[in-house]
Amino acid sequence: MHTSSYSEVVAASPPPVTPDTPTADLPVPDLPVPDVPVPDVPVPDVPVPGVPPEPDPLALERQVCFAMVVAARSVVGLYRPVLEPLGLTHPQYLVMLALWGASPLSLRELSDTLQLDPPTLSPLLKRLEAAGLVERRRLPEDQRSLAVTLTAAGRQLRAAAEQVPAQVVARLGLDVAELEAVRDGLTAVIAAARAADA
Repeated sequence: MHTSSYSEVVAASPPPVTPDTPTADLPVPDLPVPDVPVPDVPVPDVPVPGVPPEPDPLALERQVCFAMVVAARSVVGLYRPVLEPLGLTHPQYLVMLALWGASPLSLRELSDTLQLDPPTLSPLLKRLEAAGLVERRRLPEDQRSLAVTLTAAGRQLRAAAEQVPAQVVARLGLDVAELEAVRDGLTAVIAAARAADA
């Protein structure tokens, strides 16, 4: 059995630590590193120069519904001064358009054409009837159903109303082809929405 001499022990021992010993020369103990869980902290989106940010899906200006509501309100507002000389509001004008296209129409047919429920349509018809433009009669083939038909005054009003579309287009300042494309696009949206709701 070999017994270490004093010189061997001294040679194997680390050098003594003095106030002048550099920190880099100090022995580093090999201690186990504890397994500390790292919290899942979300990393904020930092804009990268030159790379456009992802669009916000909830940005108001990107919503189709918002654009449609504002467009409808704005366009209907343009009709108001054009229709005033005819004594019509915009909803009444739509009823007259349907009847100028086909008259008489049953209340159900008129409701389906305008996509208005009867409680909404009935007050419009009452005002137009009071103005002497339409009248409601019982259908000869079905006395339980009402037919809406134009009076002579209602038919004569069509000639003056023929100027309305051109006046509205002039007020908008857009090309007719652009407006027709918008109309066709909205018609497709209406059809898709009705199909989805079916």
